[in-house]
Formats: sequence, C-alpha cells, structure tokens
Amino acid sequence: MKPIKLPDPPTSPRGMPEIFEGGVYGVIRRAVIIGNGFPGAENQCIGLVRALGLSQNQLFYRVTRPRGGINEWLHWLPVSLHKKLYYILRQIYNYSHILLTSGEKKIISLPSANGGNVGLSSVLEADVKQIVGMARKTYEKEGPLLVVASGRDTISIASSIRRLASDYVFVVQIQHPRTRLDRFDMVITPHHDYYPLTPQGQEKIPRFLRPFVTPREPPGRNVVLTVGALHQVDSSALRNAAKVWHDEFAALPRPLLVVNVGGPTSHCRYGADLARQLTSYLQNILLSCGTVRISFSRRTPEKVSRIIVKELGDHPKVLIWDGEEPNPHLGNLAWADAFVITADSISMLSEACSTGKPVYVIGAERCTWKFADFHNTLKKRGLVRAFTGSEDLSESWSYPPLNDAAEAAGKIHQALAERGWILRA
Repeated sequence: MKPIKLPDPPTSPRGMPEIFEGGVYGVIRRAVIIGNGFPGAENQCIGLVRALGLSQNQLFYRVTRPRGGINEWLHWLPVSLHKKLYYILRQIYNYSHILLTSGEKKIISLPSANGGNVGLSSVLEADVKQIVGMARKTYEKEGPLLVVASGRDTISIASSIRRLASDYVFVVQIQHPRTRLDRFDMVITPHHDYYPLTPQGQEKIPRFLRPFVTPREPPGRNVVLTVGALHQVDSSALRNAAKVWHDEFAALPRPLLVVNVGGPTSHCRYGADLARQLTSYLQNILLSCGTVRISFSRRTPEKVSRIIVKELGDHPKVLIWDGEEPNPHLGNLAWADAFVITADSISMLSEACSTGKPVYVIGAERCTWKFADFHNTLKKRGLVRAFTGSEDLSESWSYPPLNDAAEAAGKIHQALAERGWILRA
C-alpha cells in the first residue's frame, strides 16, 4: 500500500501553520463599525479599522436618534429610552409632523440609509440581535468578529453584543464609557480623559462633587491610552492625497501655510476676539509665506468666519475654501509646509501632528479642564508651538509624527494573542 501524502497546512504570515493558531476559528478577518452619526466619533472607528488593515472587509452600522423639535431637548436620555418616548409621543399626537415644534422645525425619524457623514451610500441601523446572530452564524466559516464602536450612544449596543456573544467577538469601545469598563474587551481613550484623577484635576473639583465625576478609577489592563483622537491620516493616505491634489497644489508659491479654524466649546471658549487676533498674527507673517490656505469647520461661528474673510479674503496670497465639495482637507495635510490650528479641535490637531510638520496653535490659553491637559501634553512632546505672529515660515522644525491609531492597533494585536486569536487582513 502506498503512503498517502497529506498537503501541508496553510501557513500564517509569521510562518506558523494556521491550525496551531486556532484555525479559522481564531482568525479575525472582518470588522463591524458602530457609529453615532457624528463624523468626529465615526472617523476614529474608521481610522482604527484602517490601521488594522480591515478597511476592505468592514460593515458599517449606526445608532440613530429622532431629530428636530422636542427631540433636541431629549439627547441627554439613553438612546433606547429616547426612541421609546418618541414613539409614545408620536402615538399620542397621531404622528403629527408639527408635534411640539417651534417655527419650521419638524420631528423626523432618521432613515436606515444614513451614511452621508462618512462618505458611505448606505449605513444599516445598529441592531444587537442582528449583529449577534451574524457573529454566531458565520463564526465557523469566517471566524470571530471585531466590533469597533465610538460615542455615548453606541455604548449600550457594543456592550450588549459582547455580553451576548463574548465567544465570537472582540469589542473595542473608543472614547471613555465613564462606568463599567469591564463590559468591553478593550477601551481606547485619550490620556486627558483621566485628568480628573490627577492632583491638578482634583483641586478643581469641589469635594462634594468628586464622587460624581468620572472616571473614578485609574485605567485598567483593558484600557489603551492615546495622546489625541484616532483618525485615518497615515503615510499612505498622505501619499495618495498628494497625488490626487497635485494639480491644485503643486504650482502654489511656498512655503504653504494651512490654517484650520474650528469653533468654541464649553472648555475652550472664544469668539470675535480670537478671530481678530488670528487675522492680525497672519498679517504679520504673510511676508514669510508663499501661500495661506484657510478652512472653516461646521462649528465655526459666522461672526468668526466673517471677520477672517473680511480682513484676509482679498489678499493675493490668501485662499479661503468656500465650503463646496470636494473638501481639500487631505490635500492640505499632504501639501502643507506648516499649520495654524485653533485650540478647540482635538481631531484637527491630532491629524496635523501625524504629519511631522510644524503645527502652531492659537487659543490654547483659553482652554480649561482636560482640554488644557491635552495641550500641555502636545507641548511637552514637542508636537506643537504657540502661534505668536512672529514666526518665520521659511524656517522649519519637525518631530516624530503622532501615530495613535497604529499604536492602538498594536495593542489590539497583543490582546488578541493573549486570547489565542490573531488578526489577518
């Protein structure tokens, strides 16, 4: 009888046969993203999945709330309770489209096809039973499921998925969920979220309020701390953007200064005074600039943008984005020689600091609480400098680029290895 020659087992990228790594049952090849409808939160999920190499094999779900009219006053409620209350009110008022509205506002229920904010044509409504069922039914054929969620409204969905399908999923919650972090396999949150536990933070909290301020405990083993916000900007994205935007940027006189203007927040307040300060400083350094490109965000108050446009809009070196698509944001990041960014936006600062190029911040002295701690961290690491209006843009400086998404992805690989799983793109 002739011996039967069996085929060699498939090998992993690390040279180990897949059967010794748990076979298909222990290999994650796909991801589910659960968003909350806010670009800042959803961009963090997309950025992490991109860093893990799963962008081509992801499903996007979204937790939605009713909007308009009285709903604008109910966002403090848990999303499930908000939806139930909305349904009851609609029943009481016989689905009246003018229910408790003021002016022309209407109460509307968001459709399931709602992917505009992240550039997707269709996003499914997040449903715990559906996602858990998919994880269970496809486990033997496709392996475990990576679930990545971000934002307060996604907490109950993500934690329920882990509770009901813990053997089939690995659940990552981005942004601090405030309580019971053990409901998730991993929590990824900025270091400044733990500012309330520092001596400086404790001094600013009245003693009788300290038991109610979160977080209450230092980060545990399942917590990964970042410097800033996760995002999609990496070296590959910048190279691609440089090619896409070549025709618009290549001929611009250098150095190119990109100015990103956000909007005031509860812990970083400003208004027309900062706009005037910014325009004054920019006028001071125009001599050392070849081109200045200015962009406003959705949060920029009209009074702020109006002042900047009035003072700088007619200057031959200044180009102000009109808000029309396509958005030049990635082109700005790829082609800029330096940045000036208002202190309110952690996302914009995190993206700019991932380029290794000079980043100047205006308004950091107006920030309080954990926003101030974030800016102190950036300064200590040499990632940013204060914008004073006396800079010579022909002189450059650099630093090791901030790469929070890649570092968080590495922590996920480690946690999966401890569980006996691996992730393969």
